[in-house]
Amino acid sequence: MKNLFPSRARILALLTLSFFCACHARAQQSDPIDISAYNIQAAVTPQTHTLSATAQVTFTANRDLQTVSFILHDRLSISKITDSQGNTLNGIRGAYDTLLITPATPLAKGQTYTWTFTYSGNLNGGNGGPVPGLTLAEINPSISYLLYGGAWFPMDGYLTDRFTADMQISVPAGYTVIGSGPTGKPTKVNGLDQYTFKWDKSGFPGSIFIGKWIDVPAPDAPNIRLYVTAAHKKAAQTTYGTAALDEFAYFSSTFGTPQSNELYVVELPNNTVPAYWAPQIAAVAGSQIGGSTSFRLLANTIAHQWWSSAVSPATLNDAWITNGMCTYSELLYLEYQDGEGAMLNALKDIAAGALAYDTTPLTSAGRLNAFSPQFQSMTFYKGAEVLHMLNWMLGDNTFNKILSTINTQYSGKGITTADFKKIAESTSHRNLTPFFAEWLDATGAPSFTTRWTIFRLGNGKGFRTVGEIRQQLDLFNMPVKLRIETEGKTESTIIHVVGTSTPFNIVTFGMPRKITVDPDGNILQDDPTMQVRVDILRGQQLAAQGDAAGALAQYQAALKVNPLSSLANFRIGELLFQQHEYQAAVNAYRASLHGDGVPPWTAVWSHIEIGKIFDITGQRDRAIREYREALLTHDNTSGALNEARRDIQTPYKLPK
Repeated sequence: MKNLFPSRARILALLTLSFFCACHARAQQSDPIDISAYNIQAAVTPQTHTLSATAQVTFTANRDLQTVSFILHDRLSISKITDSQGNTLNGIRGAYDTLLITPATPLAKGQTYTWTFTYSGNLNGGNGGPVPGLTLAEINPSISYLLYGGAWFPMDGYLTDRFTADMQISVPAGYTVIGSGPTGKPTKVNGLDQYTFKWDKSGFPGSIFIGKWIDVPAPDAPNIRLYVTAAHKKAAQTTYGTAALDEFAYFSSTFGTPQSNELYVVELPNNTVPAYWAPQIAAVAGSQIGGSTSFRLLANTIAHQWWSSAVSPATLNDAWITNGMCTYSELLYLEYQDGEGAMLNALKDIAAGALAYDTTPLTSAGRLNAFSPQFQSMTFYKGAEVLHMLNWMLGDNTFNKILSTINTQYSGKGITTADFKKIAESTSHRNLTPFFAEWLDATGAPSFTTRWTIFRLGNGKGFRTVGEIRQQLDLFNMPVKLRIETEGKTESTIIHVVGTSTPFNIVTFGMPRKITVDPDGNILQDDPTMQVRVDILRGQQLAAQGDAAGALAQYQAALKVNPLSSLANFRIGELLFQQHEYQAAVNAYRASLHGDGVPPWTAVWSHIEIGKIFDITGQRDRAIREYREALLTHDNTSGALNEARRDIQTPYKLPK
């Protein structure tokens, strides 16, 4: 089965990683310690799936401490912990992969310490690790990945506690190791190839990738290299490599010079997250490389070089800034590549995500479980919406100056929401308190309606339209675009909407026929159309979690609002197809074809999925007719036409 709705579904999967709740309940308080540096020597043996490592950790106590806790993958066993004097320290395992250590004497506030951890273990299979349900550290003969989020070394303060790292990684001959820092030729040490990575900028250089990839430089860009398997060599040499170069150049010109001018795009296996990032690194699963929309996921991942690596959130309550900017960067690149219309269309999906769980203010997101759909939707989607609205309200020049100032002043640092507000106001020379109070400190979104009366002016001077804009949020206070379609031409004006009712008085030459509030969708709105998208998005999330009944209930809720929703019917068909309820699935796909046709790709893919069901049930002639109907749509969303042609040549069979 093809996964459609490509960017939103896969980005959700990607972003589950952005903050894991380990530093779990502690994230709501000031961290007991600040880690500043690592020195790690590790030997990785892919054939036996084993890791043996010694990690020297330098940290500062933020208060007097009787015990100290770190996060360490639960399949790694500690053999020894010593302090800088060589004294052995006692450690025990706690919940959530924590490691609780009692020093010989209590730690003093403000003092810096260096402890050495010696440990080893087998990292094979999906069990274990700090994030239930996600494999973030695995060692295999083909590709091994030790992601920072997998806690393969003792850690604390995920993505808020910045550090430097000096790592020596030893592997058998024939493997390439990628990490943050120069990727040069290895040296021989005890019969193994040892790679050295030194990242001396404060950041998050904790991810290591090991494999037998093909090293492909991006076209005409030796500073950008792609490490891929043979299956994706062609894409790396052509479209995908070109996309990496173009995106890196676009973000550099938009946001400023990155921490490093080198970028390594690394292929991940498909059994982990769709994408991950580290300084200098954009790692993407093989299944996400080379597709017609894969450049969007790549753009989102590359954007982390600026918005997470260079500038990070000070706390989880500030995560909307960097998470939202990664999503918004993807949209800015989409606009650059395909035009404003493509971006505004994509914003409709972002808006659905922003409103899906909008029950907690953005500045209180740290109260939530960082892996919950609520946290993800708020910080990535609503964060992106807030940034887009600010951009629209202030203009591109001012907004870009804000981003430039942030990158200059906070590179290598954590930024707070208060810092962001201060820079936005000083750059724009405007009081933005009403804007931030509405979108950061409150919940909900306006639902606009209008009522108006037309008066004919004498002497052929046209028409005066007197009316009001209504919406339900009492504290709403920002400019809104109003479009007036007349018999002669379409005109636009800006109305500053304040409170629940704002009057307007407009003179046009032609008689107004239609008045639309925010016609381009630049403001996050909550209306029945958006509720359909929200219900469908929630259904997709439940389906991804294996809750078919819950997903079906959400899709049916969408149909109650809009019985003709092609997308809701398509998702029901998709769900039933996966459960092998073929007749019911065909019925749902037929209903999608006879629905409102939104989005348009539901037509081509409904024909293809019906054709597949006919192939499975031994009705080849009927299957071919459906595939040909798909071709007649001329819609190649997610490679639909290519798939229809393949299925015409070769009957579809269920994957084993």
